[in-house]
Amino acid sequence: MISTALDKLPTSILDTIGNTPLMRMKRLFLPHDHAIYGKLEAFNPGGSIKDRTAMQLISHAIHSGELKSGDTVVESSSGNMGIGLAQICNYFNLKLEIVVDPMVNNQTVQIMKAYGANINRVEKPANPGGFLQARLDKVQEIMRHEKNCFWTNQYANRQNPEAHLTTMKEIEMALGEAPDFLFAATSTCGTLMGCIQYIQEKELPTQVVAVDAMGSVIFGSAPGERKIPGHGASRKSQFLNPELIADVVHVDDRDCVRGCRKLLDRESLLCGGSSGAVVAALENYLPLIPNDSTIAMILCDRGERYLDTIYNDEWVERELYQEKALAL
Repeated sequence: MISTALDKLPTSILDTIGNTPLMRMKRLFLPHDHAIYGKLEAFNPGGSIKDRTAMQLISHAIHSGELKSGDTVVESSSGNMGIGLAQICNYFNLKLEIVVDPMVNNQTVQIMKAYGANINRVEKPANPGGFLQARLDKVQEIMRHEKNCFWTNQYANRQNPEAHLTTMKEIEMALGEAPDFLFAATSTCGTLMGCIQYIQEKELPTQVVAVDAMGSVIFGSAPGERKIPGHGASRKSQFLNPELIADVVHVDDRDCVRGCRKLLDRESLLCGGSSGAVVAALENYLPLIPNDSTIAMILCDRGERYLDTIYNDEWVERELYQEKALAL
């Protein structure tokens, strides 16, 4: 049979994960002598780069026999991973128990529920380990009481970075060559290390700059309060090899807001908190980058889930400015 264009169309929503656009950003930083690109992961069906991770974790578990229809998937998430898993579990007829903490956005919770996920909340941080450890403790509690459970464990499952070999491959293919620099936010560090693995395997000259949150302990800083979820963590990554990273830039919650609003004002892109962090980090780092460099940024998710926080002037003033002023 002769292949037609119809043969190339997706046959399920899962077929639309990946192959997200790489957009040239001519207006974000003016004037500059660099070619700056953003990998728009909001174009994934669940709205974030975590769709790639969730798909890899679930599909690998199904193919290996660890998961079958009707089983229960359990995971801890600050938001996007939960949505990615909820969509994919719904498709494969898998039950889903998601553990969240108070930083999760209400819209994110409603989306997960719409897909059929059951939401478990922790209200108090663990000491030590913060809310992340509290969520992981709850995961273990669920695993003890539920039958036929599978923990995807995005924090240690090697399929997490494996999912992002394709992310970096897409960037290289879209540009026709490797970028000089790649800026990526940290959390589990799966995206970061997956991209680095591809760069190493292909012997590319790309320098990778990690973007971490103030108050995150990933790179050895002291733990601190963070209001905006999606990047940073209250415990060390099990994937990270810091020797493979060219540099790390730390940004605070205010930087995230400024970066997000710059994306919106300059490029009409409504993105989430980690994208704003990456933009702010690159802006601070630009003086260190040689002229005429090619720079790629991974913009992890869409911004609708942050309308009550990052894009809400009252919340920003109250949570990020008034409280800091009172502390002084």
